[in-house]
Amino acid sequence: MKKINMWSKILGIFDVAFCFFSYIVLFFFIFSWKEGFVKFCGGIGIVAITSLVYFLVLAWFNIYRTNWVYANSREYTTLLTACTVAAAVSIVLGLIAGNEHIYLKINVASNIVTTALVCAFRFFLRISYNITRTKDNTDAKKALIIGAGSLAMAFLRDLQNNEKLNYEVVGLIDDDENKINISLHGAKVLGNRFDIDRICRTMAVEEIIFAIYSLDNKSKTELLDICSNTGKKVKILQSMASNLGDIGSFNHIRDIDIEDLLERDPIILDNALIQGDIFGKTVLVTGAGGSIGSELCRQIIKYNPEKLIILDIYENSLYDLQNELEEQYPSQNIVALIASVRDKTRLDIVFDRHNPDIVFHAAAHKHVPLMENSPCEAIKNNVLGTYNTACCAKDFGAKRFVLISTDKAVNPTNVMGASKRMCEMIIQTLQKNSETEFVAVRFGNVLGSNGSVIPRFKKQIENGGPVTVTHPEITRFFMTIPEAAQLVLQAAAYANGGEIFVLDMGKPVKIYDLACKMITLSGFVPNRDIEIKFTGLRPGEKLYEELLMNEEGLLKTKHNKIFIGKPIDMEIEELEDKLSRLKAVVNTNGDEIKKIVAEVVPTYHIFKREKQERNEEAILSAN
Repeated sequence: MKKINMWSKILGIFDVAFCFFSYIVLFFFIFSWKEGFVKFCGGIGIVAITSLVYFLVLAWFNIYRTNWVYANSREYTTLLTACTVAAAVSIVLGLIAGNEHIYLKINVASNIVTTALVCAFRFFLRISYNITRTKDNTDAKKALIIGAGSLAMAFLRDLQNNEKLNYEVVGLIDDDENKINISLHGAKVLGNRFDIDRICRTMAVEEIIFAIYSLDNKSKTELLDICSNTGKKVKILQSMASNLGDIGSFNHIRDIDIEDLLERDPIILDNALIQGDIFGKTVLVTGAGGSIGSELCRQIIKYNPEKLIILDIYENSLYDLQNELEEQYPSQNIVALIASVRDKTRLDIVFDRHNPDIVFHAAAHKHVPLMENSPCEAIKNNVLGTYNTACCAKDFGAKRFVLISTDKAVNPTNVMGASKRMCEMIIQTLQKNSETEFVAVRFGNVLGSNGSVIPRFKKQIENGGPVTVTHPEITRFFMTIPEAAQLVLQAAAYANGGEIFVLDMGKPVKIYDLACKMITLSGFVPNRDIEIKFTGLRPGEKLYEELLMNEEGLLKTKHNKIFIGKPIDMEIEELEDKLSRLKAVVNTNGDEIKKIVAEVVPTYHIFKREKQERNEEAILSAN
């Protein structure tokens, strides 16, 4: 047997003592003190053998390796089984020995008492610990648990054993009427979702813990909305966020994020198609250190490419991504390269040396206001950088080039959007004279990305406000970063060349409502505890984003969230002429660049700032 620790030895001593104690009690209970003492002394050998049997059998069943403070029903069942076996062996040995002082009835009765004492002592340890912990835990937060299923039960069990979970559960909530008023692990099911607000008010609930995983996305969103509207801090079990790979394990419970409140259907991918597209290929991702680029790398590497080339001009983010991927996938061939897509000579060297089969082009400047003030950089990086990378893909025989585009390319009102529309024009035109499949994937904002409103709102709330929203009516489409990356890979696998794939972004989200929800989730009341301040639309900013140009039609694909926009014809000569005009003014002043961009991209509309400001003032004063 393996070495037994000190507490196990102490338990073993107690078990031996219980054996002796049970015989002593029976002898003195049945006989007089004098006769009982004589009989006990005469049967001391049988008593010693019984004690040894109990110790050995319990050790064989690993009873001394169990922490009885945290034991569950399975471990108590094992203990009872071990005691039963020990009792049976002891009784048989007693019959074989045939001791005149310890006959069958006393032997059986003593073993029953011993079994009861051994089990009761361990149960006493658990109860004592819980009582002591309850007394010491006076600062525990009152929590209401949403859900009374297996996840909630596992959490309640863990709550009894895990000192880091500092909660006093006031009750459970479940929509199953059959569970109402039933107690589970000491917590009562108090009502359904419609009782949440009342219970929070009447029972002084401090936090709500969401503990449901087998729930459709719409119902989950509705429930979380109800919880967040109580004004109480809402948390969610970490297991839920990771698809509950291990229901019984709770390292942490996390704060609820705005992503949990946005109604998003789960993404179903054709993994076999994506696997066939990427497996064994050399894949290059430009802008790999960015939000979308890095997530693309995380998704791509799961499909076992022969080589993954991660390329970015910013060394810090690229270095972090390289370390992350190499730690998680040590056997994969990962090449990290510092390079700018503006540098055609450097790109030629990269493509010549590594010969990528598939290129995901995520490198771009994406901040609308910054690009309005520095339009030259939008043209250099987005337009000319895309042209450089796409030409390399064509010249060096890449099988596919996938451009990461944006909804801001649709009828653009800003330089950034116009530059991305120009990128779409580039890949559509190059497709006509190339064996490389050039495609674009267009989607809206991604939650948590660099430049997203979510991190900015969080920081403003942490600082006590105000939370700044540009306009009370502004809306945006949102998608999570993993969603976007997964759908990009799926769309790329459908590519034949020349398509603009448009991702279904779901329902548009009003930014003001988003700000209110985030303030509420943080335990504050909007415009009472945290002010929401309107600052006016920024240069080039739209109230509403469009995902599809009016002149583009819309075709379905095999995936219900991916559509194809019909490309607009352009000849290579026209493209080269437009690029030449842009190059000629790229280092001039911003107004001149915007004027040429408007001529190059017919759908680009330059807003008159004065008119825009007058319209904003009228709308803001009305609100």
